[in-house]
Formats: sequence, C-alpha cells, structure tokens
Amino acid sequence: MEEPTPSTSMKAVNLFKWAKGSQWDKVVDRYRLNPKTHTMITRSGDTALHIAVLDRKEDVVEVLVRLIDEAAAKKPTEKGNVLESDDSEVEGEGRTPKDHPLWLANERGNTPLHLAASIGNARMCNCIARKHKDLVGARNNVSETPFFLAALHGKKDAFLSLHNILPVNGKGDEYCRNKNGETILHCAIAGEYFDLANQITDLYGEILTSSFDEEGRTPLHLLASKPALFKSGSHLGFFNRIIYHCMSVKKLGGIKEDATSNDAKKYPINYQTCMNLWNMLTIQCLQFQSIDKRGNSEKGQSTSENQGTSRNPLKDLEDGRSNSSQNKGFIKFLYIAMMVVLGIGAREIKKIREMKEKHEWAVQIMEKLLECASTYEFGYSKGTQPETKQEDDITTAPTEENEEKGQKDQKADGKRVFTFNIKDKGFVFDVDFSKGEVSIARDEGEKQKGQKETPILIAAKNGITEMVEAILDSSPVTIHDRNSSDKNIVMLTAENRQPKVYELLLKKEILTETMCDTVDNEGNNVLHLVAMTPKHQSWIIPGAAALQMQWEIKWFKFVRNSLPTNYFIRYNKEGKTAEEIFGESHQELASKGGEWLNTISNSCSVVATLVAGVSFATIATTPGGIKEDSSKPTFERHPGYLLYAVSSLIALVFSVTSMVTFLAILTARRKIEDFERRLPRKLLLGLTCLFISIGAMLVCFCGAHFFLLKDVLEGNAFTVYALACLPVTIFAVAQFPFYFLLLWSTFQTVPQRHFTL
Repeated sequence: MEEPTPSTSMKAVNLFKWAKGSQWDKVVDRYRLNPKTHTMITRSGDTALHIAVLDRKEDVVEVLVRLIDEAAAKKPTEKGNVLESDDSEVEGEGRTPKDHPLWLANERGNTPLHLAASIGNARMCNCIARKHKDLVGARNNVSETPFFLAALHGKKDAFLSLHNILPVNGKGDEYCRNKNGETILHCAIAGEYFDLANQITDLYGEILTSSFDEEGRTPLHLLASKPALFKSGSHLGFFNRIIYHCMSVKKLGGIKEDATSNDAKKYPINYQTCMNLWNMLTIQCLQFQSIDKRGNSEKGQSTSENQGTSRNPLKDLEDGRSNSSQNKGFIKFLYIAMMVVLGIGAREIKKIREMKEKHEWAVQIMEKLLECASTYEFGYSKGTQPETKQEDDITTAPTEENEEKGQKDQKADGKRVFTFNIKDKGFVFDVDFSKGEVSIARDEGEKQKGQKETPILIAAKNGITEMVEAILDSSPVTIHDRNSSDKNIVMLTAENRQPKVYELLLKKEILTETMCDTVDNEGNNVLHLVAMTPKHQSWIIPGAAALQMQWEIKWFKFVRNSLPTNYFIRYNKEGKTAEEIFGESHQELASKGGEWLNTISNSCSVVATLVAGVSFATIATTPGGIKEDSSKPTFERHPGYLLYAVSSLIALVFSVTSMVTFLAILTARRKIEDFERRLPRKLLLGLTCLFISIGAMLVCFCGAHFFLLKDVLEGNAFTVYALACLPVTIFAVAQFPFYFLLLWSTFQTVPQRHFTL
C-alpha cells in the first residue's frame, strides 16, 4: 500500500468529518470522483464503508460497494495505462483476490462484512458477500469469520443469509470455528440463542453437534453447564409456579416454519398481553366449536351405528381425553386472564413466559444433540483449530522443570528423563545410556489434565434431571462414566448435594453394589464424599447456619439410608470413616449455627418478655370497672369484654412459653446431632408462641380500646383498628417466609437444594 501523502491525508480527514456528520452524499460523491478514496480514515483503521455499516446506512453501503467493485474491476494492462474491465470475479465462483478493496480490514482484522454480520444486518451482508463469497471466510485477528460472528452475536437472519452465500466447498465446518476450536453451535448455546442453535442443528447435523473445542467440550457439555436453562434448575414461588404451568409455549420450528413465523405482527409491550389473551380466547373458541361440530356429526351417525354395533370403548376414551384437555386449556386461559385483571399482568407474565421458553427450547436442543450423536462420543478428545492442521513438531528443548526432574531421576536410578511436548500431548522418554535403551510413556499429569467430564457427569453435578434422564435413556452405558478423580455419577451427585438427581437414580435402580462400591483416587466412597463439607454453599438458606447444619445432617442420613449397611464402616486412604469425616468437617458450621441460635434467642426472648409484661398488666385491669353491689365487671356479658379477657390470657400464656423456650435454647447443648431435630423444633416452638402472643396482644388492645370510643367510631371501628395493626402486620409478613422455611425444613425428610426467601 502507498504511503499517505498530505493530499490523501486531507481527503481522509474530510471523509471522516463527512461520515461522522452523516453527510453520506458527499462521501458517495468523493468515491465516484476518485476510485482510490477507499482507504483508512480513523486511527483504528476503519474506512468509510466500515463506518457506514456501523451506522446501519443500508442504501449508502450498497452504493459504496457498487462503486468499489466498479473501481476494482478496472486494472491497468501490461502494455499501457489504459484501464479495462475484468469481470472474472463476478462471473466466476466468487473468488476475490486478497488485494481487493473489500478485503481492507481495520486494526482488529475486521472487514466491513465482519461488522455487518456482528450487527445482524442481512441486507448489508448479502450486498457485500453476494459477489465476493470468499469474504465469508475472511478471518480477523482472533480468527473469527463473519459467518462465525453472526452466530456469536445471535444474529439469525444474517447467519442464514451468509449460509446461503457460502461456497459449495465451504459448507463444512472450516468457516464455523475460531482459534479456540469453538464452533458456531458452541457460541449459539453459550449465548442462549436457541432459535439459532435449532437452525444450526438442522443445517449441519452431525458435523457440529459432536464437535469438540480445544478444551474437549461439545455443545452438549456447554448445555449441561447451564442449569438455569432447565426447569429442574429454576425455582419459582407458589403463584408464579401456577402461572408457569398455565403457560403454553410453541416449540422451535424448522427453517420453513421459522420463515413464516417472522411474518407475524409484533405489538408494543402494553398491547402484547391483550393480543396474547385474544389469541388464546380465539383458539379456545375454535377448539370448542370443532368439538361441537364433531359431536353433531357423530349424532347423525350414532343411530345407524348403534342399530347394528356397539360403540368403540377406545374411541370413547379418546373423546374423554380430548374433552379433558380442552377443559384444562380453558382453565389455564381463565387463570391467565385473572392474573392480568388483578394487575400481575404484562411484565411478570412475560418473564415467566421467557423462562418457560428457555426451558422448553433447551430440552428440545438437548434432544436434537442426542439424536445427532449416533454413538456416545462425549469422551475426552480435544478439539481442532480452524487453521489447516500442521504436522506435529517435537520440541527437543526440555523445560527447567523437566531438566530438574531428569537430574533427580539420574541420581536415583542412573537414568535421565526428558519430557517432550507434541502439541498438547505430553510424552516422557526414559533414556538409559548404560544399556542404550529408550522407553516412551504417556505423561500421567497430561493424561489427567486432558481428561474431561462427560455431559452426564456435568449435568448430575448441576442437578439437571432432564439431561441425566435423557442421556441414560439414549445410552445406558454412560452410567459408568468417571471424571479425572475417578468419581462416577452417583458420587458426584451425592457430593454436590443434588437430591432430585439422586432420587432419579434411586427410581431407576442405578444404585447397585457395583456403583456404590466405587472409590475415588483418595479411597473415598459415596458416604465419605457426602460427609465432607462442600466447597460452595449447597443449601441456600441466607444467614441461617443452624438450618444449613440441619440440611447437612439430613442429607447425610438420606444417602446413608439408601446404601447397604456394610458401607457404613469403610475407611479411606487416610484411615477415616464417613462418620469421623462428618464430625471433623462440620465443627465450624456447628459453631456458627450455635452463635446464630444465640442471637435469635436473645432477640426473641426480649420481645417475649415485653409481651408477657404487657399481657400480665392487662389481665389485672378491667375495662369499665367493677359493679359495686356484686363486684362483677360492668361489661361482663359484652362480647368485647369476653374477647379482651380471652386474648389477654392467650397472650400471657404463649409469651411466657416463648420466653421459657428461648431460654432453653440458650442453655441447651450444641452437639452436631442436636441440630437435626431438638434445636430446630425448640426454635420453631418459640417462634410460634411468640407470633401467637403478639397477635393476641393486638386483639386484646383493640377489644379494650373499643369501650373508650365505641360511641365515636360506630361503624368505622374495623378500619381504624386495621390501620393500627398495620405496622405489626408488615413485620409479621416479613418474618413469615423464614418461619415457613423453618417449619418446612424441620419436617421435610429429603432436603431441597434451593430456597427463596
């Protein structure tokens, strides 16, 4: 390329000013006047065409590309300076020379086609690459093609446009990888672009579904590492769970179905919910109308059929099932309509719908990936780079670490050991100079490093029951997969506290003696791993260390009860049983749980003491005084007085009980086994009595105060007292989630992994 002169620098400055100010008419005129105008005009190496693409000026891009093609098609002949046209690149197979202006890239190596694919503009992609198909495979500094970038950013329209432009010899995966070996399917799943991933699986099939990146991961590996994309990894409240089950989500369609769905009308967010309800109502009406028509048509045929033959019971059963499904659909429609009317409406329902779409589509993509994998090839292979494979070269210079290792071996055994690297595969050569013998062996460290967990092991660790069940159904042999630590699916499930997956394995009767008798590299069996403290917080109970300890004990006993009794007393390589490991590893958590119980008991006992004092004072007070002649309360027969007397007694009794219970917690022993039942039940009893006493105290206050203002308030008493109790009600509502969590965790047999407070 020629060095820039002052005149060309001034032209570049003018082009940059015009492009920055959106004066694209002047830019186009300059391109018409001077064919050499297409040059870098920014510090980052962008041309005017780069800026036009980023500014989404489709008409300007089409004009600039046409002018650049016309200028590039004219080149000087060998005899003179006369320019003549060369249409070979237009009429040929789309082969474009590397010195073509459209190959001009910025400092990041991105051509205008890279930018058009990144922003997802299919029209600009088609304009640039239609006559220059080789540009689809142009790689930037990180070895990404425009075709790859379209998938990386989830731009489905641009991706399909470039796919149709790809050369005949480029339909393979050479355009679909980056320097790390990641394919377009890896990127689509990592970015959660399931619609695009569905198109890729339809177009490329087994070429990409079983492909590995350089870290040995397939697309199924990536999907297994995202538990939030599945229903088993998501957690909803009660009402949101009802809405979730009432939602109906369409499955991902093929290319033809997707093209027709793009023509559907899109509405603003405030109208979209109304249109969804209208569509649901229309579908329900059409379904009921079809049932009615079918019933009328069957009536006319029933007389003739019933004369000679009886009705088919299987047909009656199918009709009953169809009617039942229609009724369920109508109930779902009414519930969604009620949620919209009550104001839960657009945003919340939209979030739940998007969540369910991800769940349904992730399962659909998972099923496609399993179908395309004809054999279970989710092994430990490494992926390939996008560049042309080169022959393995042996690096003969050993590293410092290997030299030290060789010297030590020479002193110990009279041998010298060299470690060579053949790309990513390590081999150890043992050379015995005295005997002249050479032996070769695979480096165990490299072998362990290269061994990757299979998708079923990753899914089991993350609690994705859908994937675990699907893989076991498609390939039962995967039950014997192990990771680099020699742990199988049962051990990983138990170690990572995944109750749903563990119950699935119990249901499928996979916990055989062979599986349970397996030990890892350190001699730990399933029960040893359960006894260890997890590296991350498994039971998400914020701040409640005592409940964390309770879940740990319950999980340990749940797994232990599912195993044969002869597994209880097994020793690992350190000579420890599971019981010993559990006691040692959970001492810190038990001490934290004791401190947390002390804090809760001290705070609640103060409140219980105040309520008890107020309740005792109210019992000694009689509203309206006492009759002088009979020494009986003035309002003895009044309902308000009875309410006052009973509520004050209840408040006193339960407050004293709560106070005594919290004092018992403060003085109780704190052994590990006490955290399972004794301490949580005492805490539950104390909180229950405290809440009841607070409520009874409020009722007692309202009953006594009513006698003072009964003539003034009249019919407004209920409203006034409801407002008076509002602050305490808000406090109670804020504390009830924790109370119900404590109630549920105390009586739950199998612990659940996640909770929402």
